[in-house]
Amino acid sequence: MKLDIKERVEHGYANSNGVSIHYAALGSKEKPLIVCIHGFPDFWYSWKDLMGDLSNEYYVVAIDQRGYNLSDKPKGEKNYSIKFLVGDVISVVHHLGFKKSIIVGHDWGGAVSWALAMMNPQVVEKLIILNSPHPNGLRHELATNPEQQKNSQYARNFQMEGASKYLTAEKLLSMLGNNVNEKEYTEAFNRSDFEAMLNYYTQNYPREPYKSDPSPVVKVKAPVLLIHGLDDKFLLAGALNHTWEWVENNLTLVTIPEAGHFVHHDKAELISRTIKMWLNS
Repeated sequence: MKLDIKERVEHGYANSNGVSIHYAALGSKEKPLIVCIHGFPDFWYSWKDLMGDLSNEYYVVAIDQRGYNLSDKPKGEKNYSIKFLVGDVISVVHHLGFKKSIIVGHDWGGAVSWALAMMNPQVVEKLIILNSPHPNGLRHELATNPEQQKNSQYARNFQMEGASKYLTAEKLLSMLGNNVNEKEYTEAFNRSDFEAMLNYYTQNYPREPYKSDPSPVVKVKAPVLLIHGLDDKFLLAGALNHTWEWVENNLTLVTIPEAGHFVHHDKAELISRTIKMWLNS
């Protein structure tokens, strides 16, 4: 009988300037490191299929971002700015005894991954992003695309004071679709901090009036695999345009019809196969 991934992983904690970051690991530490970073609303278990599929060839580690599940939940909005989220990932990489890693991120995990690759390129060997356009692409769409503006109403709601009091584990679960283990997610969300989850939006999501970022572009040095489920109603595919202008190395763009925002839940086997092929190419 095949054991569930939660019975196979080893758990650990890294210290990120006093904030404890939980991770689950599968595979041999003698193999190349992959660090997977979940988004909203999610936790390390999001990556169970990918971990199982890649752990023969890689040491696959999935973290709980701060505020979620078994990681610390520091109080105060500013503790969730992108520089601290990036620092959490670096702390895990170094805690495990590595200097660099292949980085995989979805949603807010993707935003953290983009920032990590730009701010600390020496830590990122390769970059794999799922349904999280480059921040410049998202800003441009928010500034110019009325449909993206309309579809970002949820983010504006999340940025309102007191929004977290309207969240429950059940509401968060309903956002994920049908391809998740209800018991695992309900327990993880009940261990999480809803206010902390929304601090990601208050600290890091663009605010009105929306405008493109005029600052000089820091190009991503690592090779990039960018995967996007085209049925994503939150982050529309138009934001993928011009990504090649912000990447110094190879960019591989894979769009997947009939997959939504949680593309790795909707098309788990295809995602694993695509990532394996790209890593081995």
